[in-house]
Amino acid sequence: MKVEIKVPSPGESITEVQLASWLVEDGQQVEKDQDIVEIDSDKATLSVAAEADGKIKLMAQEGDTLEIGSVIAVIDTEAVGAPASSQKKETPAAAPEPAPEKSAPAVPPKENIPPQAETASTTTAPISELTLSPLARKMLQQAGASEQELLEFFKTVRIGKEDVAFFLENRSKISKPAPVSPSSWPGGRHEERQKMTMLRKKLAQRLVAVKNETAMLTTFNEVDMSAIMEIRKKYKEAFKEKFGVGLGFMSFFTKAVTEAIRHFPKVNAQIDGDEIIQFDYVDISIAVSAPKGLVVPVIRNAETMSLAEIEKAIKTLAVKARENKITLEDMQGGTFTITNGGVFGSMMSTPIINPPQSAILGMHNIVERPVAVNGKVEIHPMMYVALSYDHRVIDGRESVGFLVKVKEMLEQPSRMLFGANDPDKALLAL
Repeated sequence: MKVEIKVPSPGESITEVQLASWLVEDGQQVEKDQDIVEIDSDKATLSVAAEADGKIKLMAQEGDTLEIGSVIAVIDTEAVGAPASSQKKETPAAAPEPAPEKSAPAVPPKENIPPQAETASTTTAPISELTLSPLARKMLQQAGASEQELLEFFKTVRIGKEDVAFFLENRSKISKPAPVSPSSWPGGRHEERQKMTMLRKKLAQRLVAVKNETAMLTTFNEVDMSAIMEIRKKYKEAFKEKFGVGLGFMSFFTKAVTEAIRHFPKVNAQIDGDEIIQFDYVDISIAVSAPKGLVVPVIRNAETMSLAEIEKAIKTLAVKARENKITLEDMQGGTFTITNGGVFGSMMSTPIINPPQSAILGMHNIVERPVAVNGKVEIHPMMYVALSYDHRVIDGRESVGFLVKVKEMLEQPSRMLFGANDPDKALLAL
């Protein structure tokens, strides 16, 4: 019996996908529920499993654009395919050449050649390295001799102690050329074309649409990270020991955003046609750089989570993104986005809104800078933050007020838990 493997539907409104990569080879024996191919949609990468045991025949190539429901492979359940490891053994290796006999070598063994003779026979100094006076060069030309002949002649002259003494006295005058670091560029003129993945094409369309269809503005501020860095330094070991996850900056920013949204709820709103939707929950989208492009998985009900729960959720989503296992459910929804360009060294940028959301917060790298504190100049770890927002929903007062509230929360983390006796420990749930 032959079983057809068809392209599954990754979700509503998706009519075509791209075959990313085959996980098996043509003619290979596959087992039921074994992953055989990865499919790229405009939202996620999906794995398709075999529906039966048997020999597989591939019907499509990597990079092909396929319609939902089209046949990409056929499994013959009555045939036995080759094991995966034997596919590479179809081409026999070339027989090794017989070793040459040692009784009559054509040339003397290399070890019997004196080092001086070997160097002289294999290397020739470039003629351009000879330094001749104009008179000496004229004498050579008149005699019909070349610089190469002059060089070869001096190779045959025996070096005496007077020559060595002359060299030792004057070697300090020899100018050594500065070492030239080799370039990593090959210096060629090669061009390479690569087909865009479905995910990259959809991302490009969405980003252009945001620029054209929203009234996007960006406001900036800076945050003194001293308090958070002190908390991390003081409690990171206890935090990791208790919760099994590291204490990063993203959880502090997520918590600060959820608290600031309580004061400025329109930052968490969205436009739907001629209506504005407001939510009584905060689903934070975290921009993650995956091998096949930018993905934005969602942490749901972040307003109810502790720092440890947020860190665990971020770690889980980051691992799934790196392994291309992010699902549509992981990325659906989201009311506000946080992106961290600081991990790549970005000092300042204007992040683009993630539609249909109305705002996105951009984090950047932490740099020690001089700041004025109580009339004195001090060195503090500072970070620029940027809030891009849709002016159709969020006014300037709300955007600036929101970013200032985030700044206050981060510079005084105890504000995230009002009335706590030991706010730092209560914030970390220690």
